[in-house]
Amino acid sequence: MKITLVAGARPNFMKISPIIRAINNEVSNGTSIEYRLVHTGQHYDKNMSAAFFEQLGIPEPHVNLEAGGGSQAEQTAAIMVKFEQELLKNRPDLILVVGDVTSTMACTITAKKLCVDAVHVEAGIRSGDITMPEEVNRIVTDAITDHYFTTSEHANTHLRNSGVEEKRIHFVGNTMIDSLCQHIDKLVEPEIWSQHQLSSGKYLLLTLHRPANVDDSANLEKLVSTIIRHSHDYKIVFPVHPRTRKVLESLSINSDRLICSEPLPYLEFIYLVKNAGGIITDSGGITEEATVLGIPCMTMRNSTERPETVILGTNELIGTDPQNIVPHLDNLIAGKWKKGGVPPLWDGKAAERIVGKLVSIYNRN
Repeated sequence: MKITLVAGARPNFMKISPIIRAINNEVSNGTSIEYRLVHTGQHYDKNMSAAFFEQLGIPEPHVNLEAGGGSQAEQTAAIMVKFEQELLKNRPDLILVVGDVTSTMACTITAKKLCVDAVHVEAGIRSGDITMPEEVNRIVTDAITDHYFTTSEHANTHLRNSGVEEKRIHFVGNTMIDSLCQHIDKLVEPEIWSQHQLSSGKYLLLTLHRPANVDDSANLEKLVSTIIRHSHDYKIVFPVHPRTRKVLESLSINSDRLICSEPLPYLEFIYLVKNAGGIITDSGGITEEATVLGIPCMTMRNSTERPETVILGTNELIGTDPQNIVPHLDNLIAGKWKKGGVPPLWDGKAAERIVGKLVSIYNRN
């Protein structure tokens, strides 16, 4: 069996790492698998890409397509052109894509046009918000995928409702949580921990990058200012996404409790997640990590593609209006946050299930 693994952006790396480990384990047990790792180059910043490969133990990609930069359309086109050339030179039995970034959609379309099977890890999740580029990527990818590896029963239901045959839906769990479980004892204290005298449970971790929260400078200023005013003596640690930094630098927000930093490598960032008193974010992946670690989490969005983090976990969906955060901060600081649980099969073994299923489907040796 020959597999081309696709990784393009930071969220992909935590999902692809356990799959590579599981493939290597299968090979060591005598299973015939060859894989080729393709980095599309969608994220090309050191902290957003190379450092993650190093920390997660991902081997050097066989090829980097260097298709980063440009508009959504330009990036999609560049990935498709270069990935087509890659597949023509090195044709696999299947490609494996993860998540919902531009690379996921672009590489799936390219493979299917060349009659190469595509399998999608983290298939079936839906936010219902078609204005999000990720939602378009999910819908298009799942419309043409051959096999669907899912993280929840919610995802299974979305796929069934869209007409996917039951035999092509494989509920395996969450490879993002595989990475969390594999590295939880290897976390690295970031420099800002001692620099700003942070202590466990006494700071909020803030991440924002979605247009509804950061593109309008007045809205971003109101949001950050509201968090500062209603977080009592908690420090606010804000690793600033490149998209957000441009807007944030134009604002006049002054507080000795607001600690801004560059984006952090995986082990340093998860250290901050694990030790936070609470998290405020508009990222889907962070809500999953917070749920498994039992950290209170507030999601600044009007919808989520990961409802299990709200229904079962520690996450609350609070919308994009900055005022909505006030009562939730009050509950958090008063110690009244709900107790969450861990969704089914989020046990650190999803990648093993994925590779085992692929072997049963594709391995003809």
